[in-house]
Amino acid sequence: MDDIVKAALKKWPNVPHCYHWLALDARGDWYMRDDRIQAAGPFPQVKGSRIVHDKLKEFIHRNYDRDEHGAWFFQNGPQRVYLVLEAAPWVLGVRRQGDGFVVETHTGLPVQEVRQTCVDEHGRLFLDTERGLGVLRSLDMDAAADALVAGQWPSPDEVVFAELPARHGYVLNPEP
Repeated sequence: MDDIVKAALKKWPNVPHCYHWLALDARGDWYMRDDRIQAAGPFPQVKGSRIVHDKLKEFIHRNYDRDEHGAWFFQNGPQRVYLVLEAAPWVLGVRRQGDGFVVETHTGLPVQEVRQTCVDEHGRLFLDTERGLGVLRSLDMDAAADALVAGQWPSPDEVVFAELPARHGYVLNPEP
């Protein structure tokens, strides 16, 4: 967490939390969801405005965390902004490197261990890692298939998507 954010938390400790205004899709893109967008429909059917400003995305990435209930948030100064997640708290990318594969989170953190893989009824590949559960970006399915065929990761189990949040301890859409 940024030092400026820690200082703001000390200075203003009682700022109310914010809900439903920020979302993370299964490709690792952040979306702002103002009142008008929220009224138009649920995420991801109605996404909102994609955040494209690199410095803002980097700030969100550095201050992205989870609470004791498994709800993920972005600590924006003194205000905690709870996220709506399309699929999982981490969106993972994979690429070939030499004879192996490199996996990293949408925030740029390296993943060292893929403990389990699973495929849901929508065909999405999820990886259980030391950082928690992540959904693989659809653009990286070719490299992921190669990692599975090469025996670098465990063979995938079939799962029902609705069961993943409880099984892996995260909340898709936190409520106040």
